[in-house]
Amino acid sequence: MVPGKLGKLSRSVSIIGIGATPFMNINDDPDLLGLTEGDCFGYAALAAMEDAGLEPRDVDYFYHGSANPKMFNNAVTPNMQVAEWFGMRGRGSVHHSEACCTGYVALEQAVLAVASGAYDIVLSGGVEMATGLPDGKKPACFRRPMTTEDIWPDLDSIIDRSYTRALGGGNIGQDDWIDMYRVENGLTDRQIDDVLNMMSYQGRRAAHLNPLALERTPFEEIAKARGYDDPMEYLRSPFNPKTTQYLRVTGNAPSADGAACCIVCPTEMASQFKQKPIEVLGIGASCLESMVPHLEKKATAEAARQVYETTGVKPEDLDLLLINDFILSSQLLAAEEVGYLPKGEGWKYVMEGRTAFDGDKPINTNGGRTSYGHAFGASGMADVYEAVLQMRGQAGEHQVKKLPKTAMLRGFGGGQNVRISILRTVD
Repeated sequence: MVPGKLGKLSRSVSIIGIGATPFMNINDDPDLLGLTEGDCFGYAALAAMEDAGLEPRDVDYFYHGSANPKMFNNAVTPNMQVAEWFGMRGRGSVHHSEACCTGYVALEQAVLAVASGAYDIVLSGGVEMATGLPDGKKPACFRRPMTTEDIWPDLDSIIDRSYTRALGGGNIGQDDWIDMYRVENGLTDRQIDDVLNMMSYQGRRAAHLNPLALERTPFEEIAKARGYDDPMEYLRSPFNPKTTQYLRVTGNAPSADGAACCIVCPTEMASQFKQKPIEVLGIGASCLESMVPHLEKKATAEAARQVYETTGVKPEDLDLLLINDFILSSQLLAAEEVGYLPKGEGWKYVMEGRTAFDGDKPINTNGGRTSYGHAFGASGMADVYEAVLQMRGQAGEHQVKKLPKTAMLRGFGGGQNVRISILRTVD
């Protein structure tokens, strides 16, 4: 790997507004049928404006992100197609797509646009209608459920083999990093199973208290319906079968429909708006081709090195960590890689409940991908939304015990892209 070097931002940038839809499944709710990508993005955009105390005319530019609009929504330029919906007709904008890292890149792009001095107020967001597809016969708002074949078509038709290697099961594999961890730390398969099940359990505890989460039914209730008094026994049972060597059904992120947005401006202007500003201290970035051995671990380490170096923040300064854990084990593994948990010891923190939303080392306080849901291009911005809520003290029933001053977000997507942001409350 060639190490990257970051310079400091030309001017400080802060988040002044956030907005989000619930993560939902429109195919399962007759009241939601017909909801479109534009409806979701526009709702989140207007909510972010209201949160900041802004009108659409006050926003200079916007970024629109989704993982794959052509596949999911029959849209080629969705930013232009939806701009009029939330009052930004004719304003400069761009659409971008970086798989499941899209929402984290959305924050990066907005920050860089303001830090450069080109714009003062920038809106950025992500959206995905990930539970279904247009049926090809009616307008795109009429959708059919998505199948495995839709997600994984003939890869030769979508990948240029001249420049990339086959995805196969490869090093983006769901068990790659956790298997290394098990061997390096001398853990048994049963210990790994218990750690992953505990992460599922604690994520659901948080999601149960989060009105925007997709999966909110407590595991106690699910376990009782299956005849188990102990939710951990249910999570180990055949009712929760393994889908890989280590991951069970509850360790796989359910697809969701939804959107989230934020608004940023120069920190020197931020005090004039409604909410407590949250400064974006820096963002580290690393990308590796999908078959590089142990790519998630390597890219996470590099992006963390960059952002620590440029911000001067140390791992012990972090009060809150959000991890894009559509591979559930990433929650533990990335937490250790960035130094939030001690190397080789983080699994003990999980088992002791210390990484729960009400523990002393909170991770994924919104429920994480496996309970909050995964709306692909929107998930990263939903994590930004959660971090800002927590740092303002506005997270309600799932508010962490100690008001976070410094938070880190580790985004990962597409088996290639990593972004790591550090946020800090402006005093």
